[in-house]
Order: sequence, then structure tokens, then C-alpha cells
Amino acid sequence: MKRHYRFSIWYFIVGIWLVLLMQNYLANTFAVKTIAYSEFLDYLQQGKIVEVAITANAIQGRLKSETEGARDQYFKTVKVEPEIAKLLSDHQVKYSGTIESTFLRDIISWLLPVFIFLGVWFFLMKKMMPQQPGFMSLGKSKAKIYKQEDTGITFKDVAGVDEAKVELEEIIEFLRNPGKYTEFGGQMPKGLLLVGPPGTGKTMLARAVAGESSVPFFSISGSEFVEMFVGLGAARVRDLFEEAKKNAPCIIFIDELDALGKARGIGSFGGHDEREQTLNQLLVELDGFDSNIGVILMAATNRPEVLDPALLRPGRFDRQVLVDRPDKEGRRKILEVHLQKVKKVGDLDLERLAAMTAGMVGADLANLVNEATLLAVRGKEEKVGMAQFEEAVERIVAGLEKKNRLINPKERTIVAYHELGHALVSMSLPDTDPVQKITIVPRGIAALGYTMQLPTEDRYLMSKTELLNKVAVLLGGRAAERTVLDEISTGAHNDLARATDIARSMVIEYGMSETLGQVYLKGEPKAQFLQPGLFQRGDYSEETSRRIDEEVKKIIDEQYQAALSILKGQRDTIERAVKVLLEKEKITGDELKQIMASVEQAARSN
Repeated sequence: MKRHYRFSIWYFIVGIWLVLLMQNYLANTFAVKTIAYSEFLDYLQQGKIVEVAITANAIQGRLKSETEGARDQYFKTVKVEPEIAKLLSDHQVKYSGTIESTFLRDIISWLLPVFIFLGVWFFLMKKMMPQQPGFMSLGKSKAKIYKQEDTGITFKDVAGVDEAKVELEEIIEFLRNPGKYTEFGGQMPKGLLLVGPPGTGKTMLARAVAGESSVPFFSISGSEFVEMFVGLGAARVRDLFEEAKKNAPCIIFIDELDALGKARGIGSFGGHDEREQTLNQLLVELDGFDSNIGVILMAATNRPEVLDPALLRPGRFDRQVLVDRPDKEGRRKILEVHLQKVKKVGDLDLERLAAMTAGMVGADLANLVNEATLLAVRGKEEKVGMAQFEEAVERIVAGLEKKNRLINPKERTIVAYHELGHALVSMSLPDTDPVQKITIVPRGIAALGYTMQLPTEDRYLMSKTELLNKVAVLLGGRAAERTVLDEISTGAHNDLARATDIARSMVIEYGMSETLGQVYLKGEPKAQFLQPGLFQRGDYSEETSRRIDEEVKKIIDEQYQAALSILKGQRDTIERAVKVLLEKEKITGDELKQIMASVEQAARSN
């Protein structure tokens, strides 16, 4: 049987006492006395020195003991030059020598270059690899932890997404009072996926949930899990969930989940790459933790179609919340939130401004308010008014105004006819967006002029007639050039591209072709072979492809003829409006209507 020994503090005390006794004995036995050099000479003349050892700077030796039986005394002295010693002795001067200590100087002379070299080396390595973490921290999660006071965002700061907020209030209630649900045996969803276009406020909604529920908020991007070293992503997933469990109740938020959770097999040609290992570890963690401990996993993506199906099954991301583009009322509320940060605001028609910004998301509206504020400061205005917001909308929609771009008179005339063609066709057809402004001032990268049409309300469905009218309006610029100048230019290339896209969609997507019938012919993405977002040709024959091209051309030709017939009847209006537009460079839709009315009145009077 193995015996176990117990350590006692008395062993340590006795050991220390024995060491001290031995040290004292050795010190007394072999003590070395330091004497002056003159004393050494006196002992030498008296014959008391038994033996000496001479070095370059010192003399060590042993003195004969004066007492019988006693030990000899050891001594040391500093060596002095003989000539100086003789002179000092002749004049009866007591003298001694000292050895200058060079220890510190020697240490500095050796260590200082070493420290300088190491310092330069560490500085260069830090500059060369600023992003490389320490070896022991490679597997640590990079998640940023926010407390309630750090997020500073609540549902009051989020507007335009009322349906999403209703869905998230249940999560907040669970984090505040989990016992309310566990009493009934219910379990909260383990995962909550926020889905919507970019800029709709998915990240802000997640932070607002953390702020409302007063719990820690772990925020990390999906791309931060995947590194060049194999296994680091999985290690960071494990570390993230371990930290979250220690801080429960809390929220884990993974932004841009599609960077991590893309369907396995997309973009890789066999093999078990690092991203797939990280995704597998995330799936394991989702299966392994209990939602009742108070850890809620939230994620956001604008590409849900590329996510792995294993992520979206029940038991993992149980609930999907759509964060869609805001409607008119939602845009008005978002503008009110952002306008609270502007200190000097004039009279604004928020209803009209919300109607002018159809299709914009929260990020676009925040940028709109900031652009209007900058325009007011640049123009030295006292307050931010409606004029600055209208100009900001134009900057966002059409680009920056370029007044310094020089255009020769002939091209300005062509641009004026072109833009008036768009406007007059739009005003002559029903169910088209109202014309707000016509300008021949260049904007953006390639636009030499533009016609600004803004919808008065949000639209979710469009009829065949409305789509045909859109095509006719797009072709109105080319038709005006042909009608007035009997010549066409390259200025209609963007109009032709957009008109062709609408016509092709009508044929292959919406089933609006009488020849082909109610058939969907657009190809679907094949994730196994194509990257997400790319479409292959539909499964139809060459004959069907030829008929599709014929139908698209038929739609384009018919609407082009419709635009030509409208503009031929508006020839006088075009000529009068061109003179005004070339002089003022900008006219509004109301001014163009007045010109049309005056031309019609003059025609009736004649």
C-alpha cells in the first residue's frame, strides 16, 4: 500500500535555521579582511605575511596568527605602483588603493544593443502583422459585447417596421420574464432570422431588442468566423456560445449570416473546407443549447435563398421575420425620427416628401436628411427647408449636378427634345407617374439630362396597360428625336435597355403575350452549378426562343409607334417648350402643362 506523506511547516523552519548557521560558520571561518596597502607593507617588513596571490589590480594573502593555535587571517588589498608607494612612505603618508567598479558599465555595454535590437524587431513585426492575434487567442470569439447603456437604441428609435416590431416583442417579453412561458411548458424559438433588403434596419432592430430587454448583446459578423487557419471558425463558434451561456439571459446577433451559412456545396468543388466546418459547428451548437436558459440567437441576411436548408429547419432558426421596404406612412415616420437630430428645420411637407421617396429604405432616408442638411449649410440657409430636400432627392435619384460640363448648342438642343419627348408622352397617357421636373443640366456619370417622375403612392401590382405605357414613355425620347430632327442619337441607349427588360419580363415572366400564352419561361438559379443570382436559360426550345424575341420586338415596335403618333400631334408644344427649356435649363411639370394648355387654346381660337 502506498504511503502518503504530509508536509509540515516545521520542516521548512528547521531547514532555514540550519542554512543560517552554516552561513555564519563559513563567514567566520573564511572571512577576508580588507587592509590598506601601507599596512600590507608594514606586515611585510614585520614578517607576518605567510603567502600572497598577486593579480593585475589586487593582492590577496594570509597573515600569520599572533595567538598560538589560532587560525591565520585572510586579507586583501589593492595594488599600488611601487614608485608612488615609496614616495608616500618617505613622507609618512598613510595610503590605500581602491578598485573602480566597471560592473554597471559592462552590463550596459552588453545589454543596451540587445534591447535596441529587440525593440526594433518587435516594432517591425507589429507593423508587418497588425491583424494577427496572439497564438493563445486565435480560437477566441471576436464578438463585440454591448450592455444596455452601450446599445442606446430602443424601439422608439426604429420606425417604419411595425410588423417586425410586433414579432420581436414576444422575444423581449421572454427575456424579461422567462418563467411566464416555462410555466406552460412552452419554449421560445432558438433562432430568429431577420430577412429583408439592405438598409431596412435589421441590425438596428436587433440592437433595439437588446435595449428593450436590458440584456447583454453579442454582435459579430458572419465573415469574422472564417479564417485561413483550419478549425478556427469552429473554435470561435464554441467560444461564442460558451460566453453567451455564462452571460445568460443575452442575445447573440450574427450579421450577414449568408457569409457563414451558405448552402454546402455552393462555390466549392468537393472537400470539407473551413467554412463548412464552421457551419457544421454552428448547427451543432444550435442543437445543443436549451432556449429556456435565456440565450436567443438572432441573425440577419438579405439573401435567404442561398442559406443552407439545415439552418432553416424547425429547432434552429424557427422564426423568420421580414423587414421589408417601408410604405409611405413608414417613410414618413422614419423621416420624423431622423429629423429629430437636425437642429434647424423649416416648414416641411412630410406627406409629399414621403411620396417623393417611394422605394427608399431607412438607410436611404437617413442619407436624404443628411444631404438636405449639408445643402442648407452650403447655401448658407437659416433652416433646412423643402427646397433642400427636393434637391437632395434629385442628387440621390439622378446623381450630382454638373454645371461645369460644357455641351455644345447642338447637343443641348437634342437633349432638350429628347427629355420633352419623355415628358409629353407621359402626360398624354393614363396611369403614368406624374412629371415633376425636366432638366437639361447634366447629372451623374452619363446623364446629359433627365425627366423626373415620382409616384404619388406605393404600388405593388401593375397591369399590362401600365407596363405598355411605361415602355412608350421610355421610347418617347427616341420618338421625339425622330419626329423633330428626323435623326436619332446614342442618348437613348439606357431607355432602350430598360424598355427591352420590361417587354421581355412581360413575355417570359408575367404571361402577357397572346402568342405564347400563360407560360412562365424564365430560368431559375441552379445552386449546384451557378453562383446565386445567376440564371440559366429556361427549358424551352429554339423555336420558343425565337418566338420570345419576336414578341419582345413586337411590343417595342408598337409602343414606339404609339409614342410617335402622340408627339406628332404635340409638335407645336414641343417647339414652344424647347425654347423655354433651353433658356431656363429646368422647367417643372406644372409649367409644361401650362405650355400645353396655351398651345391648345391658341389652336382652338384659330
